[in-house]
Amino acid sequence: MTTKPGVWVTLGDARTAAELEHAGFDWLGLDAQHGHFDDRSLRDFFALRRDREATVLVRVAANDPTLIGRALDAGADGVIVPLIDTAEHAEAAVAAAHCPPRGRRSWGPLPGTPASRGTEVPVPFCAVMVETSLAVENLDAIAATPGLDMLFVGPFDLSLALGLDVDDLLSDRSEHAPLPAIVRACRTAGILAGAYAGSLDRTRALQEQGFAWIAAATDTGVLHLGSAAARAGLSADDS
Repeated sequence: MTTKPGVWVTLGDARTAAELEHAGFDWLGLDAQHGHFDDRSLRDFFALRRDREATVLVRVAANDPTLIGRALDAGADGVIVPLIDTAEHAEAAVAAAHCPPRGRRSWGPLPGTPASRGTEVPVPFCAVMVETSLAVENLDAIAATPGLDMLFVGPFDLSLALGLDVDDLLSDRSEHAPLPAIVRACRTAGILAGAYAGSLDRTRALQEQGFAWIAAATDTGVLHLGSAAARAGLSADDS
């Protein structure tokens, strides 16, 4: 299994996000739920985008057709939809992301974005988040939703929902443990298993559990790592 490391982008600055797309990650997750991205900053980012160097997904604020449609109209390659509890919720997210005949989204790319430069309707990537106990109960039905590409785990919210410490959740590989169950459901349905990590240790734990698309770092984390490397280099020069 090949891991696709991504960076989770929260600052809401279009130019910072654009630089991160060129930094060698396989994908970016622009966070419009808990991050600073809003409709305007998403449009600003995609207006800057010229060459597609990484897959760019937007975590929308809710399972709302308007939010999903506008993220895709702005130029997102796909969406990550939070708080999916049932197959019906997953079907609503897929329908909101896809134009007819698969879904109900109307085609209206925003001017000045990559989506407005062609006439073909792109097929969006659609991921839904598993972060509640009810979602865990309904894993197989959610994963089997036609048109769904990935189950994406929010381990912090999922651990809170299950009454577990996040490290205990990540390390549990018992037969009925949540994370192995999610990976099995994805493999049975033929879709991807993704998750947020945010650190190297959690990335390794998720890799060992079988997750493929992993948000291995955050934009702020990358800045801190770069700053630390720069300071270390300057200190070495001084010596």
